[in-house]
Amino acid sequence: MGSSACREFPTNNPTYIIVNCSRWPLIIHATHKTNQYYSGVVVKAEMPLFIGGILAFVAAFWSSRATPETGAAASLASQAVLIDPLDFNVLSQNGAFRDSSFTEFFNPTNSTPPFFQVFHPDFLSILGKKPSIRAIAANPEFAFAHEAPIWLPGTDEVFFASNDGGPLGMSDIDHNNQVSKVSLKDVSAAIARVSGHADVNVTVTKLDLPDTVQMTNGGTGPFRSSLLLINSGRGPLPPSLTLVNPKPPFNTTLLLDNFFGRQFNSLNDVKIHPKMYRFDPDTGRVRVVADGFDRPNGIAFTKDGNTAYIADTGATAGFLGNNQTEPATIYAFDVDPKTQAFLNRRVFAYVDTGVADGVQLDSNGNVYAGCGDGTQVWNPEGELLGKFFIGNTSANMIFAGKGRLVIMGETKIFFAEIAAEGFDLSFP
Repeated sequence: MGSSACREFPTNNPTYIIVNCSRWPLIIHATHKTNQYYSGVVVKAEMPLFIGGILAFVAAFWSSRATPETGAAASLASQAVLIDPLDFNVLSQNGAFRDSSFTEFFNPTNSTPPFFQVFHPDFLSILGKKPSIRAIAANPEFAFAHEAPIWLPGTDEVFFASNDGGPLGMSDIDHNNQVSKVSLKDVSAAIARVSGHADVNVTVTKLDLPDTVQMTNGGTGPFRSSLLLINSGRGPLPPSLTLVNPKPPFNTTLLLDNFFGRQFNSLNDVKIHPKMYRFDPDTGRVRVVADGFDRPNGIAFTKDGNTAYIADTGATAGFLGNNQTEPATIYAFDVDPKTQAFLNRRVFAYVDTGVADGVQLDSNGNVYAGCGDGTQVWNPEGELLGKFFIGNTSANMIFAGKGRLVIMGETKIFFAEIAAEGFDLSFP
């Protein structure tokens, strides 16, 4: 097949070219292009492909699971950048090594955030044909969008909490953090008024909550039509688990604030198991299902409830600050069907930038975590597929129906329109 039968499509990464030869598109390295033939990497390898009589072998990096239609379309998205590990596996002497995983990002293309960083072709299936990402709310003086994102389908609103501490958190031993919400109906209306991927800035509405809700740092639901918030506590006000009515007057029910009389040190995140929960609000029973962590943080279950993921953010707990030798790790566990204990602990993923905080899954079992540079995504086997690169820490994110991912970005909220979708986190 000669080059005259192929059409070239540029990408944001000048290293790569998308080539559509007849019905089988290829992603090829630019240096592999010749005057007459294209030899490169086949996105879909179920069918044998001969180019100019030469068999194009599949490189391990490009999985045969990506379809050519998805691969060609999503790779052309203006906000997508392809990254080939072969380009940075060796940096050599005096290379541009990162001294800090917390303050330095891996952005070899120097792309301007926000954008999609693609490490594996399966990420293209997550993004879909016309993905986009933009800021939908911003306040550069206040880290209002930190944690506890909950999507309420009935009103199409996302609830969340501000940073419970930190330089822009506006909260400390004397001041509580803030729980707020945005309307995705307002977001859709605002996006319709702008062109391209331009940012919008919708209204953020604060909830007026009682003192029993102190330093909210995690949330899920709806649980029996209410928001389920987990709170770190503040001073004499203990950490707690609370139910909050998502409608005014936002009345609150305190569910738990101790373990057999012992005060929790810092409750951090919460999820509802699809078949059970280790705190039973009907019986009041609570039990430990796993230990041995440095700083356990985000938690999530697979849709069937058979696997649990827990993020350990021990790298943030150094004596004089961050300690990059400590865990920045997501662990996977089997959930015992009888006792619900977490068994068979294993490393699922280690984060290259910052630490993994909040964890969510999509309907195909891919794992999303808020990290130091945005939201990172792994397949169920723990291979990094790509990143929603925002150039800032993201503590958590939430799917808001089909094809909508809302990402907490501290001083901004980002909204990604993609192909992937989450599954129902509500109970019952």
